[in-house]
Amino acid sequence: MNDVIAPPSVRALAREKGINLQHLAERLGRSAITREDLATGSSPAKAPVGDTSYWEVDHAAYGPVSEEPTSRFAQVASANLSAANALIPQVTHHDRAEVSAIEALRTQLKPEAQARGIKLTALAFQAKALARALREFPRFNASLSADGKTLTLKDYFHIGIAVDTPHGLMVPVVRDVDQKGLWQIASEIADLAARAGQRKVGPDEMGGASMTITNLGGIGGSAFTPIVNPPEVAILGITRTEIVPQWDGAAFQPVPMVPLDLSYDHRVINGAEAARFTSYLCGLLADPRRIMV
Repeated sequence: MNDVIAPPSVRALAREKGINLQHLAERLGRSAITREDLATGSSPAKAPVGDTSYWEVDHAAYGPVSEEPTSRFAQVASANLSAANALIPQVTHHDRAEVSAIEALRTQLKPEAQARGIKLTALAFQAKALARALREFPRFNASLSADGKTLTLKDYFHIGIAVDTPHGLMVPVVRDVDQKGLWQIASEIADLAARAGQRKVGPDEMGGASMTITNLGGIGGSAFTPIVNPPEVAILGITRTEIVPQWDGAAFQPVPMVPLDLSYDHRVINGAEAARFTSYLCGLLADPRRIMV
């Protein structure tokens, strides 16, 4: 879509209607698209599952109901998620990483964190480790063109942080994570999350991520299957750290382990690559000294 000429308002309307501007431009035989083209030259993408008329049910016939309109924000997000789930062959690889060293370091640094006025969360370590893993596995730091013919490999390491807000899920981006220390990363994550909840994140702070982290650790759960956020080719899900008994050769020891859920586009990444990626990431999280050198 990068070579299609269209103003931001037209691009936003196209996303809302589920219209692929690249395909529309090719069908019309030109590179510039106007708002009128969306209304007369195309039709919204049809649901890949076929006829959904059976969804239209009179629910009130079965008991009391109430209705509320979905926001424009939710409608756009729904269209994007539906398209991603329908068009991308997604697979999720599950793993877990030992985080006793990270927790020990966070405890050690707590007085300094309080003095700085920064909450040094595990998410800061996870973002830093993910950036290092992306450098080691460049195909994960890539985007596949809409026609599937071109893979763009990126030489920057921006990490999207999924934030649950009252008006829906937002994904602000921490730029150049590989070049920043843990204090700065933690500070930027906290700032972006707070402003996302107030709808004060600017357009320049969204988009362009190498990969997104969606962290449910503060809520609960042991595993889930996050949906890839295109044009990214993978997404990392994280759930609540759990204490797991681990045999040390003489006895079982309680070890904190964080579950990792890596969903990926199977057109770009195969299962063996995903397993190697999460194994490498687990190694970084188990020994955080490796992400700070």
